[in-house]
This record gives sequence, structure tokens and C-alpha cells, in this order.
Amino acid sequence: MWKKIKHNFVFILIFLLGFGVMMYPVISRLYYRVDSTNQVKEFDKAVKGLSKEELDKRLALAKGYNDSLNNVVSKDPYDKKNQEEGRKAYARMLEVKEKIGHVEIPKINQDLPMYAGTSEDVLQIGIGHLEGTSLPIGGNNTHAVLTAHSGLPTAKLFTDLKMMKIGDKFYVHNIFGTLAYQVDQIKIVEPSNFNDLLIVKGHDYVTLLTCTPIMINSHRLLVRGHRVPYVPAVDEALIADNKASYIYRYLFYVSLVIIAILLYLIYRQRKARKKLKELDVEDKHEEV
Repeated sequence: MWKKIKHNFVFILIFLLGFGVMMYPVISRLYYRVDSTNQVKEFDKAVKGLSKEELDKRLALAKGYNDSLNNVVSKDPYDKKNQEEGRKAYARMLEVKEKIGHVEIPKINQDLPMYAGTSEDVLQIGIGHLEGTSLPIGGNNTHAVLTAHSGLPTAKLFTDLKMMKIGDKFYVHNIFGTLAYQVDQIKIVEPSNFNDLLIVKGHDYVTLLTCTPIMINSHRLLVRGHRVPYVPAVDEALIADNKASYIYRYLFYVSLVIIAILLYLIYRQRKARKKLKELDVEDKHEEV
């Protein structure tokens, strides 16, 4: 009997360890979501404290930077040799609380803080702006490239970017306001292929970039959007609908997992009780 109890104890211990390992990404990502939400709120709150004169000055500097670009993208943000060391001075005119904005992607229920540069420190906590591409302030003859990791156990970031479809919208929030972009091109390219990141005359583009496939990272997934009018009443309703749909779907899958675990535990408990009864019967027979 004691051998059986010991066996059950070992099983329960292994189960709890396995459950803990399984839940680690969920808990880590939940923690990241809370933190990133706070980062976004901190940015939005700080922007409200900027004067019109300060905003006009910063906008002029940002436009000047974009006008000076020579339309050459010469590095892959995930090439270790080329990663930025810390935040770059080129985007300081957009920074508030160390962030240059945040990017909202309703389809995948993400609203992520955005930083200057593509250092590993940046890519572990949010979206990085690829230096050498346009600053994400909009305008003709601009093409901003924003990149984030996929497949991190601690944060989703761009893990679900592959779910984006032509026609989906995403939003870039900066110190000047909100810019809406509609997806018009999705490509998977070699890391050395920068053709689809170049400025196209007369167009206002933003491309979201991440590594693919997850864990292999041999190629780059490019999701490009062109600028469309931002209509608060319409777009905020779209964001709310997408968020609700994502949450319901998430809760459905979580519920299935919880039900499966409970059913398994009930099964194990009943099996254990049956075994204990059989052992009790055997003990009584031995006593007789």
C-alpha cells in the first residue's frame, strides 16, 4: 500500500513540474502584456504634456531626417554583426519616456511599445525601428520598417504576424497622433533581400518585419501596409471588435485545456481510489 502511495506521489510531483513548465510561457506572456500595456499608457500620458511648439519643432526635425534618406537599406535587423548598440540619436526627436510610439495590431490583439534601433535589448521588449528607413510619422515618399521577434517564450510580440491578411489594418501611434495602415502586400524573402523595404515615390508605407519560420529564422516575413485615413469612430470600433473576438477565441481554447486537465485528474483520482479499495480488500484477506 505504501508503495502505491509513493508511486502516486511521484506521479503527482512529475505532473506538477510538467504543468509548471507548460504554464511558464503563458504566465511570462501575461506578465509582459501587463508591462507593455503600462509602457503604452506611460507614453500616451507623457505625450499629452508636450506643447504645440515642442511638437512642431520635433516634427520639423523628423521630416528633415526623412527627407535626407538616400533610400538604401543595407542591413538585416537580425544580423548579429549589424545590431544597434542601444538607442540611436537619430530618433530622439520622437522619444518620450524612451519610446518613439506604439503599434496596435487588432487582428493579433497586440499593442506594443516602439523604440529606436534594433538592438537585442530593444527586440526583447518591443518593436524596433530599423535605422536607415523612414521615421514612422507618415507622409509621401516614406517607408518605415518596424521589426520585432517571433517565438519568444516570454512575449508574443510578432509571433502571430503570419495571421495577417490583405486588407487588415494596423495603427502607428506617435507623438503627433495616430496613423492607420491597411495591409496590401505580404511576402517571405531572404534576409539579404531589401528591395521590398525601399521608399516608393509618392507612397506612404510601413512594413512590419519578423523572422520566419519560428525557431529556424532562415527568412523574413514582410507585412506591408499603405496609409489610409484614420477615422476614430470607425477604427476604434474595429479595434474593439477584433479585441473581443480574439479574447473569446483565447478563452475558448483555455477552457478546453482546463476541462481536459480536470477530466484527466478525475480519471486518475477514481483509478487511485479503486486501487486503494482493492489493496484494502487484499489486506483484510491476509489478516483473516
